Amino acid sequence: MNQETFTLTLDGAAVTAYPGDTLWQVAKRAGETIPHLCFKDAEGYRADGNCRACMVEVQGERALVASCLREAKPGMVVHSATSERSRVAREGVLEMLAVDQPPREQSPDASSHFWAMADQLAIDVGEVSERLPKRSERTTPTVHHVAERESAVVKDRSHSAMAVNLDACIECNLCVRACREVQVNDVIGLAHRGSASKIVFDFDDPMGDSTCVACGECVQACPTGALMPATLVDEHGGGTVPRPINRSTPSAPIAASAAS
Repeated sequence: MNQETFTLTLDGAAVTAYPGDTLWQVAKRAGETIPHLCFKDAEGYRADGNCRACMVEVQGERALVASCLREAKPGMVVHSATSERSRVAREGVLEMLAVDQPPREQSPDASSHFWAMADQLAIDVGEVSERLPKRSERTTPTVHHVAERESAVVKDRSHSAMAVNLDACIECNLCVRACREVQVNDVIGLAHRGSASKIVFDFDDPMGDSTCVACGECVQACPTGALMPATLVDEHGGGTVPRPINRSTPSAPIAASAAS
């Protein structure tokens, strides 16, 4: 065996890994795309592991692990596609998020990565909506000093190039990492805690009044369509983005819209 590689077992098959590989990367090379929401497989993006949609089972460990974060080790035995525990955990995450999403036909991006992952896991949103309470039905606040969601700005069309719809936001933090760590603009942040947590621009300013430079990185990163090119969202807030997006020039369409 090459000293720079090692082997582990994934779903009963021996696979090759390199030092520093995560289990998600190993699975992808083996032909399996593990569901993921807060992880973006692109240069400059670190894994965060907060969405818990990519859970896998490692033999000998009690708890499931986030495959985007867990580093592969020689001799590991990992169960992903063959793990019932992983399947149930992934579906649970998508179900709880889906019930708070705008209906797909009214979604700001009906072809978003989020809906692709829901399709991959065969999530029946209609059935889930009958079983789980929606955000409007969960009335007990966890933070009392923050304005009620209904009185806060959740749909923001103040920016000339980008449309914001926080009803579709899952607080995955991808836009924060895109803005702070990839483009180093530090405009987007996550404010408050618990059910009151939300994405903000600068000091909770409308996006059009913030210091946003319209680079478009956050739009490229957002998995749900909560951040969208303004030209692709209609007056009712619905839209879709043709896939795949060419990420090699992410800022071009946004900057052009901002200049027009």
